[in-house]
Amino acid sequence: MGSSYNFDLSKKTHIFHLKVWVLVSIFVGIFVVVVMLLLWRCSKSKKKSSVGLIPNVSREIKEIRIEQKKSAGMEEVEYFNVQEEKEKDCDKLLVHFKNEDSFNSSSNDPNAVSVSSPLAGLPELSHLGWGHWFTLRDLEMATNRFSKENVIGEGGYGIVYSGQLINGTIVAVKRLLNNLGQAEKEFRVEVEAIGHVRHKNLVRLLGYCIEGTHRLLVYEYVNNGNLEQWLHGAMAHHGHLTWEGRMKILLGTAKGLAYLHDAIEPKVVHRDIKASNILIDEDFNAKISDFGLAKLLGAGKTHIVTRVMGTFGYVAPEYASSGFLNEKSDVYSFGVLLLESITGRDPVDDSRPVHEKNLVDWLKMMVAAKQADQVVDPNLETRPSTSALKRALLTALRCVDPNAQQRPTMSQVVRMLESDEYPILREGRTRKKDKR
Repeated sequence: MGSSYNFDLSKKTHIFHLKVWVLVSIFVGIFVVVVMLLLWRCSKSKKKSSVGLIPNVSREIKEIRIEQKKSAGMEEVEYFNVQEEKEKDCDKLLVHFKNEDSFNSSSNDPNAVSVSSPLAGLPELSHLGWGHWFTLRDLEMATNRFSKENVIGEGGYGIVYSGQLINGTIVAVKRLLNNLGQAEKEFRVEVEAIGHVRHKNLVRLLGYCIEGTHRLLVYEYVNNGNLEQWLHGAMAHHGHLTWEGRMKILLGTAKGLAYLHDAIEPKVVHRDIKASNILIDEDFNAKISDFGLAKLLGAGKTHIVTRVMGTFGYVAPEYASSGFLNEKSDVYSFGVLLLESITGRDPVDDSRPVHEKNLVDWLKMMVAAKQADQVVDPNLETRPSTSALKRALLTALRCVDPNAQQRPTMSQVVRMLESDEYPILREGRTRKKDKR
């Protein structure tokens, strides 16, 4: 039996006249090589897909570019996702964010700040040029595993939790909900819009977390509610805002918007200025928040045409009707916010009579009827002086002018609110001398 077996293996075949044992050896070798290649590819694939401290962000955050078209005399801007390179590494994104931080250093705005103390004492490994790269574990520990007791706000795209970092800093952690990719869009927009920005009237983005499908943003914690809560009752147990307090908050909001529109490049159009997005700190300074709908307007761009987003009652008419968006859309929203602060009324209130439902229309009717003194919020214990009320109303009316070209810039609005004189209601109209 053994000699027969040896004879069979030694027998020549028709394949290049090779012996049987040679062919068997070749096939076994090829099989081993193939198996090793498959094992190597599997291990490489697992390594790429595994979530570590620094995941492959470039596959998860898509680059957005702009293609311009001319249509019916208007410039249409079409946003589309560009296919990313499959093997890009996370370091490129980190360098991009670091470079963005440097552009704010050229700003001459006196309100710009560059304090980084909230991140002091955190691991150097995670520091970026403008903020901090947090792991999901970091934020789970900070928020007690995102417990319900830590929830301080909820919106259409996410939940906001209070938390405490390992260095003791209290923060607000916004956990974005991945609704049809909306979390990805909002995450990228907020990081690009305010990641590199420092201003005392803008809520500061301290850092972020990307792990798998998780998208989280970490902000400074602003501990005194928001303007909506102060105007409409949720903070009533703390009392009502005085006229001076309201004007301080509105002036701070105007300065923050002026910075976004005029002091940085590309300019940022917030697109969702409303009372609930104006946070208030313990010194009653305004902090503009929630940049999830923001748009960037680069040099030479006077406007873009985009899908209408925002909050009913605050949206500028030309934007609502055509999607025509620029910084004057924020000016309109600010005008509504100013009227809301003066009157204590919601921008749209269906519980009121028909002619009073829309705040802007009602206010214009009251001014035309020379009843402006009757629009002041009845919750104010001390009414503003006639001159202060007139100045605020005229500024607001200029901001909500239906003709966007007639609206002032936010820098002009700041000067109007700070001035002792009355703003001109429309450009080119001669102001009558003040009668005092």
